[in-house]
Amino acid sequence: MNYASELYLPVFRAIGKIADEQGVRAFAIGGFVRDLLIQRKSKDIDIVCEGSGIELARAAAAALKAGRVTVFKTYGTAMFRWNDLEVEFVGARKESYARGSRNPEVEPGTLTDDQNRRDFTINALALSLNRETFGDLVDPFGGLNDLKRGIIRTPLNPDVTFSDDPLRMLRAVRFATQLGFEIEHDCFEAIARNAGRLEIITSERIHTELNKIISAPRPSTGFKLLFKSKLLHEFFPEMVALQGVEWRNGIGHKDNFYHTLEVLDNVAEHSDNLWLRWAAILHDIAKPPTKRFHPEAGWTFHGHEDRGSRMVPKLFKRLKLPMDSKMRYVQKLVLLHLRPIALTKNEITDSAVRRLLFEAGDDIDDLMILCRADITSKNEAKVKRYLANYDQVIIKLREVEEKDHVRNFQPPVSGEDIMQLFDIPPSRPVGDLKNVIKEAILDGIIPNEQRAARALLLERGTAMGLQAVMDPNELPERPNAEEKPEPAQPRKRPRRPRKPA
Repeated sequence: MNYASELYLPVFRAIGKIADEQGVRAFAIGGFVRDLLIQRKSKDIDIVCEGSGIELARAAAAALKAGRVTVFKTYGTAMFRWNDLEVEFVGARKESYARGSRNPEVEPGTLTDDQNRRDFTINALALSLNRETFGDLVDPFGGLNDLKRGIIRTPLNPDVTFSDDPLRMLRAVRFATQLGFEIEHDCFEAIARNAGRLEIITSERIHTELNKIISAPRPSTGFKLLFKSKLLHEFFPEMVALQGVEWRNGIGHKDNFYHTLEVLDNVAEHSDNLWLRWAAILHDIAKPPTKRFHPEAGWTFHGHEDRGSRMVPKLFKRLKLPMDSKMRYVQKLVLLHLRPIALTKNEITDSAVRRLLFEAGDDIDDLMILCRADITSKNEAKVKRYLANYDQVIIKLREVEEKDHVRNFQPPVSGEDIMQLFDIPPSRPVGDLKNVIKEAILDGIIPNEQRAARALLLERGTAMGLQAVMDPNELPERPNAEEKPEPAQPRKRPRRPRKPA
């Protein structure tokens, strides 16, 4: 079959012309061809040639006036940017793997050799770029038919393919999730047999594929495949522990693994924020270690939000996920995810709403997305009632924020103000007084204004035995600019004393 009409971008004709001049065969190959044939957008073009990919890249970049060429001599690859596309070149090669490594021994080869080493048939499709055969499809493994049927299948023996490079097992799940395809039966069985080989893959490579699964339109598809194949057990045992239902005295709890996947899909319907999706994955992660059974109350998971938030940094560190504001964002949402639920069960007070706004800050809207997604009951009347309650919470949040401006508010008095007013050095009373002002504002005792805060500061400071050296109204005016607070941190438990040796 010929797809010359699909290769209308000038970059393809230019590469083909230079390949003819150099006397080599060149092909577009891999993910770009796959996406082209299913009309899926792609920003990366992979070019393979039976010769030097680096030389072809340099000549093509000069002809296209593409500018700088980045060369990776170790891998024999080169790339440049052309308009908004990234074009990468490699010489055709054949590979062999040592048992304990995913880094292959590489030597020059033909297009056939290169297609043999590809992970899946749908990624082994190639389109010729040379003038006489421009647009001809080279498909030795029936990848086009697999593409039409929606099948993920390896070109060669799947046991060999996955044992050689175990990352391909995660890629199989990722493509099945992203494309809505099925993993062919024998291929999936080989994944299950080789799951233990994932131990030679670095955490960075694992989380890269995992994040792509999480970013898919329906990420639960990928997690079910990861669980069924036992891949998830290799790198995320805490999530595996969520699966299952325990019964006592005729009372069972819900399966928190599948509940988590429902929450994740619900969040995915409303947000493409990767880290909000991670919060959905981890919101109940501490339910297994906090699970208790009480004859009267049934199953409880008290404190799972607090313990879960303390698990987040450890999980992120092990999976080599970022340990910066993204981690703290996830940690905060896990810690706070029950707070709005509590508001729906009680009469909503302004004080409770102020505290939630203050602690959630700019992430309050994401928190509410997570909380609404957390409603997964099969009882439609119950779901409708909870959603209606959340609507009232959201209305109250808006009303209180408009009135009190406590989301990320800047304290009306600073530590410098306190030290200047009472002529004291940095000390515990400074922190105590700052906290008095904050609590008074959140409880609605005083408005979020400088004059009221300064009056209360003078009153409480005097009660603590401090002597004011100036009129508080003479303190410098401070702008009302919002200042983002530190993310809410999990409560620290007191350390248990060590047992004597």
